[in-house]
Amino acid sequence: MFVLTIDQIGSRSAADRVPDLLELLRAVPTVLPWERSVGDEAQGVVQAASDVVDAVLLCLREGGWYVGVGIGEVERPFPPSPREGRGSAFVAARTAVDRAKRMGERAPLAVEGPDGAAEAEGVLALLGRHVMARSEAEWRILDLLEPGVRGTQTAVARSLEITPQAVSKAVARAAWNEELAVRPAAARLLTWADTEPGAVG
Repeated sequence: MFVLTIDQIGSRSAADRVPDLLELLRAVPTVLPWERSVGDEAQGVVQAASDVVDAVLLCLREGGWYVGVGIGEVERPFPPSPREGRGSAFVAARTAVDRAKRMGERAPLAVEGPDGAAEAEGVLALLGRHVMARSEAEWRILDLLEPGVRGTQTAVARSLEITPQAVSKAVARAAWNEELAVRPAAARLLTWADTEPGAVG
């Protein structure tokens, strides 16, 4: 099982952004729902590794968040709220978000748990660098692309009234195809860590 603890960067000098974060993550499936945990922090419990990847990259794209992913046990029966949850995954998520605050120039995320957590963190951090570096113009293009659909770049170029070459260059510059190829690898590493002894959720 995966617990995500997400803390607002610079919360003492900025407006409360937790409601916006909860709206951003609303479409990401959870076992225990996304909720404010304490102060300018939110938490959720996720079962599928691919959903963890989605949540992490959404937060990094939005910016302004420290993201901690904890892998381990979540005690059953599940409580109605993650605020009442117990288990090693919650402890790991707290350690992870605290470590994410010390990442310096790296993507502000950390993954804590059994063997495989460090490897998953490394892949997510590489993905995060690309996600965080994209411009608004690149995102306007990427948000319209349909992965695996033939002719989608031409259709996007037409809808944005730009050339297909401009779309192709933006896709290459943003490492979009590389991200699509690497996301399953990140999920696989998270799953591996989640199946290690001591991580049974």
